[in-house]
Amino acid sequence: MNGQHGLSPSRYAWTVVGLLWPVVVLNYLDRQMLSTMRLSIKVDITELQSAEYFGWLMAIFLWIYALCSPLGGAVADRFNRKWLIITSLGVWSLVTLLMGVAANYHQLFALRAIMGVSEALYMPAGLALIADYHHGPTRSLAVGVHLSGVYLGQALGGIGGWVAQEISWRAAFVGCGALGVAYALVLMIFLHETNRGRENKTSSTPAASPAVGVDWRGFVILILCFSLPSLSGWAVKNWLPTLLQDRFGLAQAPSGLWATFTHAGPAFCGVIVGGWLADRWFQRNVRGRTYLSSLGLALLVPGILIIGLAPGFPMAIAGSVLYGFGFGMFDANNMPILCQLAPARFRATGYGLLNFFGIASGAALTPLLGKLKDSGVPLAVGFAYCAIPALLAAILMYVLRPTSRDRGEASAL
Repeated sequence: MNGQHGLSPSRYAWTVVGLLWPVVVLNYLDRQMLSTMRLSIKVDITELQSAEYFGWLMAIFLWIYALCSPLGGAVADRFNRKWLIITSLGVWSLVTLLMGVAANYHQLFALRAIMGVSEALYMPAGLALIADYHHGPTRSLAVGVHLSGVYLGQALGGIGGWVAQEISWRAAFVGCGALGVAYALVLMIFLHETNRGRENKTSSTPAASPAVGVDWRGFVILILCFSLPSLSGWAVKNWLPTLLQDRFGLAQAPSGLWATFTHAGPAFCGVIVGGWLADRWFQRNVRGRTYLSSLGLALLVPGILIIGLAPGFPMAIAGSVLYGFGFGMFDANNMPILCQLAPARFRATGYGLLNFFGIASGAALTPLLGKLKDSGVPLAVGFAYCAIPALLAAILMYVLRPTSRDRGEASAL
């Protein structure tokens, strides 16, 4: 790989992480702040007085995002990822801006659906591009640094509730949307695609091809490990502010801030620490990343149980902190583990499939929790039951046995 703008290849590899970091911050900020602004929006959009209707507004994004993720991954594996990333950012930012001027529930619903399509194009392309630039000893850390933007975006989503309460929910959407459109122009200048191994592809031999095929058994296990904890993950992202309002009487602004910062802040630390530790464990053991990921998943179990069953606010917050840190450790290693199971030509598609199953599980749960809440079942009960799939995921990740350190680099695909 040649350096870009006079930078050495290794330095530009980290520059790519830096360029994509604001994109992933906006990716999660724009989608997540809606969950913290329900009390303000329902004054203007009366349908949102129903928790079930609010759940469907959150779920339509998730369903569309899930269904489009495999397509987004397949497109990223076949076309220029730079322009796919720029297009994705530009469209979802424009949609966010338009949400700030939406006049009714149906317009918000349609815009959330369009946001699901545009945001689904980003993550497989962004992570695959980073994986191509970072090999072996820096891959988990690079992915972790990038994904730290996910959790900063979620944390900043909590500020959306404050802005909505103190200024206007419309101003929050318009401001974030305009920022994203402007940053797309920056990426046009500085972001570059890799050669995707074309320099070395001619040196690969037919005999090497079978060795770099997809480990389908391992990939199916990885799908399960990605999907099962997504149930609790989306419950926390979409409903924790409401749970804190219901159980502890918090107003909109503090509930959004507590919910997002106490989950996303520790997750921010978890992806960095988890990525750094996994890279070092991986150097000694080919299963190092799966072991570290299993440990992170194991922390979700007590975390989500404490959130749901804690008798007081401080303990509930402690559960959120534990949950967030564990989820970050797990999240940093999904793409690096996928690189051990699939060749480079399949990685964006593979991550798109992971997103499909992970997001679909959250999309199914989100309106269900709202419906149960409307019928009198506390959100805390649903949260506690989410510990069961998290425990199963931890066990499955522990038994996952990747045998290759990097299937893509074996044939430079």
